[in-house]
Amino acid sequence: MDAPVTLLVFLVAVVAAAAEMPRLEHPHKGDGSLSLLTVGDWGRRGAYNQSMVAAQMGIVGEKMDIDFVISTGDNFYKNGLTGVDDKAFEESFSDIYTAKSLHKPWYTVLGNHDYRGDALAQLSPVLRKVDSRWICIKSFVVSAEIADFFFVDTTPFVLKYWTDPKNSKYDWREVSPRETYMANVLKDLEDALEQSKAPWKIVVGHHAIRSVSQHGDTKELLEHLLPILKAHGVDLYLNGHDHCLEHISSRDSKIQYLTSGAGSKAWRGVQTANADKVEFFYDGQGFMSLRLTAAEASLAFYDVAGEVLHTWTVAKPAIGY
Repeated sequence: MDAPVTLLVFLVAVVAAAAEMPRLEHPHKGDGSLSLLTVGDWGRRGAYNQSMVAAQMGIVGEKMDIDFVISTGDNFYKNGLTGVDDKAFEESFSDIYTAKSLHKPWYTVLGNHDYRGDALAQLSPVLRKVDSRWICIKSFVVSAEIADFFFVDTTPFVLKYWTDPKNSKYDWREVSPRETYMANVLKDLEDALEQSKAPWKIVVGHHAIRSVSQHGDTKELLEHLLPILKAHGVDLYLNGHDHCLEHISSRDSKIQYLTSGAGSKAWRGVQTANADKVEFFYDGQGFMSLRLTAAEASLAFYDVAGEVLHTWTVAKPAIGY
């Protein structure tokens, strides 16, 4: 495998206490900025234009001098990994995202397809020995000084995966019983949000809270997760699951719902309105970028050819942190 990633990323305080989310420290650049890419629903051994999206990510990543990549889950299709020795890890990840600019930490959550295989394999430190970029934890915090990123394991929240899995089998080890797991995740998230002093609070999950595409809104997240995000002044919610690109603005809070689930196979022709404001929707393949300073956030969505489809910027008064 390639030489170790030479980034200032410090994996500290993995679990300080049983009731705390693991916290990783990732300092911002010397100029006070932070840049990243977000992609989801990608792992198809390069098929469905995954390789083309990866190539454009490499180009944009170099231009932006990104600090890291966020994966919003469904990392390996169709049924996750079979174990830590599954070659799909290299064939769908290491061998695809080869650009130098993408050799930065990949902070990753699990999606529902990942739970259909050996979910614990993706969490194993063995994979970091295969590719040192890979950082996958069920729920955790990345603290980047000007922004805190709260990664939430959303798949166990969705009731139908438990009660009506159809022909799929989900790996609920270290999750079951569902109600206890959900309560612990929500409590840990609320505690972490309360402790955060960062100007920007960004939550990442696989499933959408708001989406106008095929899967639509996730009712369990609307009920259990969204009230916590609103109560603690979360700025952005990043997700995958729907195979498209979306920007939806909340009508009753400052939250921006951002779907980046178009890393390979996309869904065409599905769009159903919901209660919030759709700023942008694209039912093809692509990815998202985000640049942050203490006072401003700027995002952009790109298609499979690297063309900018949508941009959005919001200012925030600089505060101490």
